[in-house]
Amino acid sequence: MTRVGLIGLGAMGRNHLRVLSDLEGVELAAICDQDVRLLESAGRKHSVPTYRTWDEMLDRERLDAAVVAVPTGFHCQVGLAALDHGLHVLVEKPIASNLEEGRRLVAAARRANKLLAVGHIERFNPAVRELQRRLEAGEIGRIFQLQARRQGPFPARIRDVGVVVDLATHDLDVMHHLAASDVQRLYAETERRIHTDHEDMLNALMRFDSGVLGVLQVNWLTPTKIRELSVLGERGMFVCNYLTQDLTQFKNAEFPPETDADFRPRAVTEGEAVKFPITQGEPLKLELQAFVQAVREDGPLEVDGEAGLQALHLALALVDSTAQARVLDKADLETLWARGSSRAGR
Repeated sequence: MTRVGLIGLGAMGRNHLRVLSDLEGVELAAICDQDVRLLESAGRKHSVPTYRTWDEMLDRERLDAAVVAVPTGFHCQVGLAALDHGLHVLVEKPIASNLEEGRRLVAAARRANKLLAVGHIERFNPAVRELQRRLEAGEIGRIFQLQARRQGPFPARIRDVGVVVDLATHDLDVMHHLAASDVQRLYAETERRIHTDHEDMLNALMRFDSGVLGVLQVNWLTPTKIRELSVLGERGMFVCNYLTQDLTQFKNAEFPPETDADFRPRAVTEGEAVKFPITQGEPLKLELQAFVQAVREDGPLEVDGEAGLQALHLALALVDSTAQARVLDKADLETLWARGSSRAGR
């Protein structure tokens, strides 16, 4: 039985609480939050020891791993404390407030020889997993473009970061993973329309080293929730709905079913549309199952600290691009990576 402590009972923390309390092979050994009423209610419901401070919980409880679901500004402090106590850690995304803090977490995990997972939950979405499998099998040939839309109403729970770091990091992680190459240059425009502290709308364009284009639209201003990723290639297009976990392929009729590798179509016409059956599952449960399995087997992780750093790096670069009102190229991205101190919540 893997003993796990949960630190943070906010909106995402309560989801972790629900899943961990019913996860096979896991003992939810302790929970921690500063909200006394919330903490006591959760403790009674799940019959688990409660703590007001993470230091006390980490000192008193015998744990194998910790899930860190506190506000972004505390990720580094809490994650370091858990690693210092010899625990494997899953920290919610983004990995930290800035690259410097994220690197401290990665380095601490390496020194302690412990796992550091980052909660980029969409990697565990069954539709995304099926999409990745079909892309790797070459079902739409060369990939031309990745386009993501992540839009919806403003969530009152968010106070410490803007929409780029809170939401766009999901798709930046997935797009970077599917493109299987680094970003060559990027440009972004953000706006602050309703969210008074940080940006609440992003439109961004990226070019990957592989030649794939990335288009990203994210906001907290849309009165309906949209979570969609499309992948355009020479043989057609995949459309993945994160919410419904549907995956549909729209085929290019100009591309014969069986061809040699050198064939290039001269046109694009509408072909067959195929909706693939997906065995649905809750991404958070799949994420936590994978983390616990990695703890038991000493790795590997599907989304580790380095992946979390990469997503944060791209998010901060998009914010910088807006601030400077210009395209950031490879040299600019390398400078930001070296500087490492831009804060996610600025």
